[in-house]
Amino acid sequence: MSVETVLQRATPTWRRALPGQLLGILSDGAAVGLLALSMWLITRSGAQPPILHLTFAIVGVRALAIGRAAFRYAERLSSHDAALFQLSKLRAETFTALVPRVPGAIECSRRGEILATFVDDVDQLQDHPLRVRQPLIVSLTVTGLTVLVIAIASPTAAAILAVILVIAAAVGAGLSKRIAGRSDRELADARSGLTDALLDRFASASVLSAFGALGAQRARIEAAEDRLTRVQLTRTRAAGLTGAIVALGAGIASVAILLAVAPGAGTAFSAPVFAAIVVVPAAVFDVFAQVFAALTARRTVEASAQRVARLTDGALPSEIPIDPEVSAADTGAAGVPIAVPGVPLLAVTDLSVAHPGGRTVIDGLSFELGPAELLVLTGDSGSGKSTLALGLARFLDYGGSYRLGGVEAREFTGAAVRSFVGLCEQQPHLFNTDIRQNLKFAREDATDEELLAVLERVGLGEWVRERGGLDAKVGERGTLVSGGQMQRISLARVILADFPVVILDEPTAGVDQLVADRLLRDLLGAIPDDRAVILITHTGLPDGIPVSARLEL
Repeated sequence: MSVETVLQRATPTWRRALPGQLLGILSDGAAVGLLALSMWLITRSGAQPPILHLTFAIVGVRALAIGRAAFRYAERLSSHDAALFQLSKLRAETFTALVPRVPGAIECSRRGEILATFVDDVDQLQDHPLRVRQPLIVSLTVTGLTVLVIAIASPTAAAILAVILVIAAAVGAGLSKRIAGRSDRELADARSGLTDALLDRFASASVLSAFGALGAQRARIEAAEDRLTRVQLTRTRAAGLTGAIVALGAGIASVAILLAVAPGAGTAFSAPVFAAIVVVPAAVFDVFAQVFAALTARRTVEASAQRVARLTDGALPSEIPIDPEVSAADTGAAGVPIAVPGVPLLAVTDLSVAHPGGRTVIDGLSFELGPAELLVLTGDSGSGKSTLALGLARFLDYGGSYRLGGVEAREFTGAAVRSFVGLCEQQPHLFNTDIRQNLKFAREDATDEELLAVLERVGLGEWVRERGGLDAKVGERGTLVSGGQMQRISLARVILADFPVVILDEPTAGVDQLVADRLLRDLLGAIPDDRAVILITHTGLPDGIPVSARLEL
């Protein structure tokens, strides 16, 4: 997607945005009206007219004072509700666009850059409707209406106010762009640099400590913090300068109007109206100041949109699969693979798989697998075992033929294939929450009884009870569990998800050899008997496990 497409996706529909814009116009209009009417009331009161002549102004001042706050509160609720609703959709669309690129299409990008794009930059895009689009619409509308109202009483005052507003806008916008333009564009990059440095520090703490590099990494973090601070200070100075221009413009406008219009006071219009005309520029410039803030926010938002577009736009490498728009007619109403009696669950013929931009790792591979069959794939490190697993899960595209239930896998979406083929990765990810939520990730409606039953099946029943039940925490990336327990939790997810085909990718990697055989027996024994299993390993199998076929890569 282009930058404009990203910004459009961040913008709420007009039906959702319009109430907030109207409420903003009413709130800022009430602020301008409050100042003008208050000045009229003060000036008119000096003549000591009958109180009844001032009643409408007294009531009007109270109404405008209450309305300004009430309209502002309602505007905040409405506009933020619309922006946050749109932001949730944008997050989902951005995540969907990033998913197919993760296996290799964006490997040239730093982890911090990708994380900052998905978190910071996408969140920054909510400023487009909140701090760019709506303030421009509201402030320009209120400013224009105010100038028109003043023109009814004094065209000269209206002309002076309009000219000074234009001059202030040109000077303020030009200086702000010159001083902070580069900083606004650098802000997102500075944030991602700090995020990247922090990720390296916490993810590689043990390695950095072992090689005595913690000090160097701390220095890198401090340098990233200093850069971010400099960028933010530059933006703050620019904001202060535009604020000074607004105050100066308001003062110049009031003085100019006072000098130009004073001769007509009392003849062309009354003294109270004259006083209101002179003081109104202060309120108008206060509203108009939103334009400068919106222009500053616009540069930051566009920089974030460019980063989002850069990571999610462009053609995918040929090695990354693209989902079909319409599934094949014989895949069923849901467009998912189905098990057909007498037909292999999974069959590959002359299969080839390659990473984006790399050589073909798997080439000319053929095998079939049916229910209750176990295929063992062995090979040295780098022979393509994990690459094959990514291909079978449709994270990578393939050459040759790959059929699920007799239907070519290309006829299904990647999500449909992954609902049929479950992958237990070599390093499964555990979320920093309790065991219950880590399992419900596979099946949201599973009851506690079902979760405990599947944990018993994978050999973790007693361990979970000792830890205090399903509420036990697993830590960040599973730091509170061992490698074997992590594999068992991952397999429990697979069993809950009820995949017809299960791929175990090096399930004993990183596990002590003394317990690897027992772990492997437990894992294979926990898988229901009617499932097809592909075991990827470099160590082989313990004795006594029935194997349907063996392949060496």
